[in-house]
Amino acid sequence: MNILCVIDSLRSGGSQRQLVELALGFKEKGHVVSFLTYHNIPFYNPVLDKEGILITCIQAPNYIMRLFKMRLFIRRGNYDAVISFLEAPNFICEFASFPYRKWSLLAGERSAQPGIYFNPKLIIYRWFHFLADYIVANSYANMKIVRKVNPLLSKSKCKVIYNTIDFSCWKPSNHYYPRRIGKLKLIMAATHSYLKNLNGLIEALSLLSKEERKKIMVEWYGERISEPYMDGSYVEALKKIKTFNLENIISFYPATLNITKIIQDSDAVGLFSFYEGFPNVICEALACGKPVICSNVSDLPELLSHDMNLLCNPASSESIKCALKYLIGLNNDKLTHIGSVNEKIAREHFNKKTIVSKYLELIEI
Repeated sequence: MNILCVIDSLRSGGSQRQLVELALGFKEKGHVVSFLTYHNIPFYNPVLDKEGILITCIQAPNYIMRLFKMRLFIRRGNYDAVISFLEAPNFICEFASFPYRKWSLLAGERSAQPGIYFNPKLIIYRWFHFLADYIVANSYANMKIVRKVNPLLSKSKCKVIYNTIDFSCWKPSNHYYPRRIGKLKLIMAATHSYLKNLNGLIEALSLLSKEERKKIMVEWYGERISEPYMDGSYVEALKKIKTFNLENIISFYPATLNITKIIQDSDAVGLFSFYEGFPNVICEALACGKPVICSNVSDLPELLSHDMNLLCNPASSESIKCALKYLIGLNNDKLTHIGSVNEKIAREHFNKKTIVSKYLELIEI
């Protein structure tokens, strides 16, 4: 089959990473795969270029011109299937299919943003889902929101397929041992925005005792830490870090393609977002056999119910502090045990071959 993957850009975001992984899986199975984007942010371009996957970026001076240029490109492409991720790309592909199409169309929902309920534009996007063959969400929590916004969508065209993980890449390190630097090393991997709740984490760290703070270090890897795209939440957080004297506890680094090894060498992985579709970094941390400390959002409470002490309310710095305190207090054997349980959860739910096959089954119908 000739499959087109459509997304806003190839930046280092979770949705981008998942669509790239799916594309690589389709290519491995012998399909012709290409990408269409409208922002030229080429973080994943080298990965796709290496596999000979063509990337087309259509840039336009305004949204209307972009909409019609992309519609024309899709309709002239002789594709067997189109898969889009994220709200605006979904709308563009659904608009391109009107009044008829000859290709299969899957619209990928990747955000469980509560604001969908109140935003007219986001609601309209979901009503255009009637033009897709299937709507695929990466969590049951996400799909629940979509169906509440558009209750007329038939249950049969709404599918939940979890994120995919390549276990040949994401796996525990043979050379890891806990607290090798004498402290618990907590890794965060997320693009900076208010959604990711850096300020909540900083306030929680400030609530720890002096002795507890001596036992933990945090490294955050993500975009928007330099001009011209420096995020406002990051700027605010830097001031708080200085106010609370946390400079020796938390450090920031740009997004990197080498995040696998960084997670493998960590003692735990964290994410304190106010909401998520289904966070990539949590899937990857589980696959690497790491304890995870995170918000009680998306489907995470169900998947990580074996240790609820590591889940927290993102709106409460006290709740985040309690989870951090519990994590810091775990001995090395307990850290290793939790990581082992998490790896089994990942292998049960995120197998790449299974996930790729589920998508192919939908577009081949």
